[in-house]
Amino acid sequence: MPNFNKLFDEWAKSYDETVYGTNNEYVEVFENYKDILKYISDEVSDKNGTIVEIGVGTGNLTKVLYEKKSNIVGIEPSKEMRKIAKEKLPNVDILDGHFLSIPINKKIDAIVSSYAFHHLTYYEKKKSLEYLDSKLNNNGKIVIADTMFESIEYKENLLKYIESNKCFNLLNDLRTEYYELLDDLCALFKELNYSYSLKKMNKFVWVISAIKGGY
Repeated sequence: MPNFNKLFDEWAKSYDETVYGTNNEYVEVFENYKDILKYISDEVSDKNGTIVEIGVGTGNLTKVLYEKKSNIVGIEPSKEMRKIAKEKLPNVDILDGHFLSIPINKKIDAIVSSYAFHHLTYYEKKKSLEYLDSKLNNNGKIVIADTMFESIEYKENLLKYIESNKCFNLLNDLRTEYYELLDDLCALFKELNYSYSLKKMNKFVWVISAIKGGY
């Protein structure tokens, strides 16, 4: 799995400014950010057991879940991100780990993640979902929000749009990290016998809500 710890340690102090700000290249990627976090939390509101969030970052989704009285445990590989999240949420366990390493021995009711799954290659995503499936209770749920593309044509048109707006950092990000086609991610869930629903949140971000044993 790629090691992004140094990158995220450096980004930690300005991360919230990026996701909540209005004057940066990523403003459209994080459009409706608060609604995205609320939607994810609503999708697991029926789960009374342990909910694990992977890729906590500075704890924004974690905070929404905690305020809804969820039994939330955070997983974050970046030391600096964990530090900021703990300052926001001193009563929440924020543990060192990632999509292929969750240091929790008991079964989990739900796993959530936002803006993080694209750090894994397609093969790593497949292995990760198999691993996460082994951690879930029956009828457990996985909810992932991230940039995904409806089609190759949609992706190409979006990249042209980004280039025309001179958002070159975002353009490089989308070309070098592992953003997937929506159908390819859905196929991984089908292979594991999950039913799922899809929700488009902005021109970049979709949410996949998948239930174990749904088929």
